[in-house]
Amino acid sequence: MSTAQSTFAPLSIDDAPEASRGSLEAAKKKYGFVPQILGVMAHAPATLDAYMTLGSILEKSSFSPKEQQLILLAASVENECGYCTAAHSTVLKSMLKVDAETVAAVREGRELSDAKQDALVTTVREIVRERGHVSEETVKSFTDAGYSQPQLLELLVGVAMKTLSNYLDHITPVEVDEAFAAEK
Repeated sequence: MSTAQSTFAPLSIDDAPEASRGSLEAAKKKYGFVPQILGVMAHAPATLDAYMTLGSILEKSSFSPKEQQLILLAASVENECGYCTAAHSTVLKSMLKVDAETVAAVREGRELSDAKQDALVTTVREIVRERGHVSEETVKSFTDAGYSQPQLLELLVGVAMKTLSNYLDHITPVEVDEAFAAEK
């Protein structure tokens, strides 16, 4: 875990650079509030835009919303990002009604009871941990579980998205929003 001190305070829509305001307004409309991490990203409009764009692309991928969140959670856990781990755990449990045991298994690095979900999470973990060097065995397990080879490439969108937010939280730790606090 990071021992860095927070360098950037989250910006509100009104305080953000003009180039960040549209993205923050879209986030507020989507989530009902502006997550702190997006407020921090707003200091650098290109970073905020990249993150939001990757999120939109992931939403258009062939993965279901539950699978998308499992990808994001697995990458966040592997990258040791407390903020994003709390956020994606909350979305999985509260919004997508994923059982607590599945979320706990991802967070604790354990095998998931659902073989297809386990293959997905295992592949993400290896992509992150091994910097993209994924074994043939892991790829075979992924495709044998029912995923396509192109979906292996789609995983990279989620990993790239989480690399931005996870590393941002390492550089300048972000306080977990009240909405995600139960999953800290």
